[in-house]
Amino acid sequence: KASESNLDFQRQPASTDGKNETPEQMCSRKELHVDLNRPDDTLQVLQDLKHQSGDTAAPNIMENVNQVENQNNDQSNDVDRASRKWKLENNEKVDEKKEETTLEPGHQLIPTAPSHIPPEILTDIETELVYIDEENIHFEFARRFVSPSTQPTVCHSAKGDAPNTSHGRTLPKLDKRLQMMLQEASACYRQKNYTAATEQFSTALELCNQGCAIDVSCTPSSEDACSITSFIETKLVICYLKLGKPDDALNHSYRSISLNPAYFRNHLRLAAVFRCLERYSEAARSSMIANHMYWMAGGTEQRTGDLIKLYWQAMIVEAVATEASFSVMYTPFVTEVTDDKIYEINCAFARKHPDYMEYIYTDTQGNHILPETTNWPSQVPQKYLLTLGFKDKFIGKTMETWSRRKTPIFADREEPYMVVTTEETKMYWENTGKKILPVMDFISTTRLSDDRSVCSRGIEKLHYSSLLGRMQRVEEQYQVINQAMAELATVPYLQDINEKDGE
Repeated sequence: KASESNLDFQRQPASTDGKNETPEQMCSRKELHVDLNRPDDTLQVLQDLKHQSGDTAAPNIMENVNQVENQNNDQSNDVDRASRKWKLENNEKVDEKKEETTLEPGHQLIPTAPSHIPPEILTDIETELVYIDEENIHFEFARRFVSPSTQPTVCHSAKGDAPNTSHGRTLPKLDKRLQMMLQEASACYRQKNYTAATEQFSTALELCNQGCAIDVSCTPSSEDACSITSFIETKLVICYLKLGKPDDALNHSYRSISLNPAYFRNHLRLAAVFRCLERYSEAARSSMIANHMYWMAGGTEQRTGDLIKLYWQAMIVEAVATEASFSVMYTPFVTEVTDDKIYEINCAFARKHPDYMEYIYTDTQGNHILPETTNWPSQVPQKYLLTLGFKDKFIGKTMETWSRRKTPIFADREEPYMVVTTEETKMYWENTGKKILPVMDFISTTRLSDDRSVCSRGIEKLHYSSLLGRMQRVEEQYQVINQAMAELATVPYLQDINEKDGE
């Protein structure tokens, strides 16, 4: 018996009248039909990376790609062995999965879900982009955000990084003690002595906190000090990941972003931390931001951008596969959506996902983007509507109510400044809060910022931290505050793409 996937792409564009579409929109629809209709898209992307990378590319990734290709000759396109929900249309071979099912007569086709990306591929991506260690410790300093339209010509690294300086600015001169300590820490890391490296980087961080980051012969610069401190924080992230301690890496990752939000590797390393913690929705969001930051800061290597997108796609797949309370569907967004069109989309969702019909609603903002159709900075990404279906009607209705509020909120107070007891807060968390939080995190996996407020995600996290504080969960509250600060620090750099969209 054929089974349904819980992540779908609705082929019918959400427009008020298809007859009014411009030729460009019609062309975009045709291209979308090609891009999302193949279940072997992931392998094609990996093959493209192989051709782009040349003879000097990381061999492990391509070796694993070849293994996946060989396996696909005999195995079905299984999305997740451990998942109860991520199911394919049938149990046949990959080549037989290219069939499409029609939505209804006269409608366009619904493609199969994105392919599962094997763990070994993700590990190789992390080896190349996350765990990289540079002998020159200045390699990651001074990553300023520069819009591609105004960026000057500068040198780029061999690893496809965004520029390491902007406007001809020289790199900071380190305090001699700090420089020696960082060199020793890097040597320990390259020798795979991660415990010693962690101790050295921690001591270096203490020196920075004491104001010993910049050499006394130089004029102190707060931006230089932030770049250096962020560099040390992100090295601690890598060391703790190597030691299998993602919990210890989390706050260091948040702080590295707060200090240097424009550097894409900081966000990608946070994504790797979230993946280790099995917080896949948050990993997907961090990957999306990393991809955006890479191109907006002037990255030039297509291979690097494609690897980040692949990682982003994999995290979305894992987020949906491991979630049992709701299901999702994306519909291409063209123009303003009418109530009749929303009804039609919700009916299509119900037919595809009969197990998630207790409550269905569609986020009408239409500003969701997907890795398969995002190609920064050459073109504006295709936008999508997100439809969610729930097994719990109360959670679905609550999420729809919250999504329509003019201001973001995540709190147990029905009104501002309303007094609540600790017991009431705990009851609210058990009955509502912890059920809604995963949905809020997933919605952010494909949406850079909220139309209600550019700071919505940060504000929601601050509300959440306040709730944790009232439940006396101090350590979690501290982590969420750091997460909120990282989100807020990133906001100005996410606005660049939205302003371009508005134009």
